[in-house]
Amino acid sequence: MLVIGIAGGTGSGKTTVVDKIIQQLDIEGMNILSQDNYYHDNHNLTLTEREALNYDHPKSIDFELMLKHVKALKNNESIEQPVYSFVTHSRTGDHVTVEPKNVLVVEGILVLTNKELLKEFDLKVFVHADSDERLIRRIRRDTQERGRDLNEVLHRYQTTLKPMHQEFIEPSKNDADLIIPNMKQNSVAIDFLTTVIKNSLRKH
Repeated sequence: MLVIGIAGGTGSGKTTVVDKIIQQLDIEGMNILSQDNYYHDNHNLTLTEREALNYDHPKSIDFELMLKHVKALKNNESIEQPVYSFVTHSRTGDHVTVEPKNVLVVEGILVLTNKELLKEFDLKVFVHADSDERLIRRIRRDTQERGRDLNEVLHRYQTTLKPMHQEFIEPSKNDADLIIPNMKQNSVAIDFLTTVIKNSLRKH
């Protein structure tokens, strides 16, 4: 199994990169494991308390479970992936069964910050985007898709998101094998990634 870790700041275009790879490959043998489903549950806290938490710090991620799931899939075992709600800031209680496939993509802003998880990746990718672009994408996503108030999004960006990006996410690109520039000029990098995956699939 080929395991690829894809990280980058919020709104950098990680999901778009993954989507482009899937389009080019046109295969069934690929799983996407998103960090978004591995936030700690925190069901013991009230909604107000959960809303106040810092979700851009590595401590907000249940890396223990994520690592366990990556290892299980590599060991040809199926997993029960939790489903996380950004409306309630907690797990829904539902699970999605994921069967092992030839390629596993693990994506999320913090997936290159965990040393144990890094050991499981065959290829580590960092998607880089200008901070202004990332802020615009984050505002659009959080207000339109997650029902957030604009002032809340901007406040969170200034107080937690930007400092966490500088402290944890940006330095994690030093562990990347490949850094993809902003979305406008990444066709070469996408082609490269697609070729690597195709070559890996031929071996299986």
